[in-house]
Amino acid sequence: MTPGFSVQRIDHLVLRVRDLARSIDFYAAVLGCTVAKRRDDLGLVHLRAGASMIDLVGVDGPLGRKGGGAPAAEGRNLDHVCLRIDPFDEAALRAHLGRHGVAPQGAVVRNFGAEGVGPSLYLSDPDGNQIELKGPSTAVAPP
Repeated sequence: MTPGFSVQRIDHLVLRVRDLARSIDFYAAVLGCTVAKRRDDLGLVHLRAGASMIDLVGVDGPLGRKGGGAPAAEGRNLDHVCLRIDPFDEAALRAHLGRHGVAPQGAVVRNFGAEGVGPSLYLSDPDGNQIELKGPSTAVAPP
């Protein structure tokens, strides 16, 4: 049985970092990424990486603290992987996940990603890694 959608690409990934300013400088100067949007209230910076995004989350900010200690040999650095899917049909997604014994984490939310603002549904893989399934964007968020 097929899932009823196809993965288009990785929309974004989220890295937990010790020093947000230093990481922004690295990704901009070394890799040529540009700041697309800042969410200082969350300690989050969205960087444009070609058609995708790299999001940086300071470990001392509201989102970063949720991941525990700072990245290290025993610490988690990657917050989640986002897969852009099409179509995004919530009922069909929930039914498909349910057939595989996977429970989504809460309701569909609208998040900013590589293409703008669109629907997202979160789940965990067998090892507890968080995955975001993101549908097409319906609006472009201002910077």
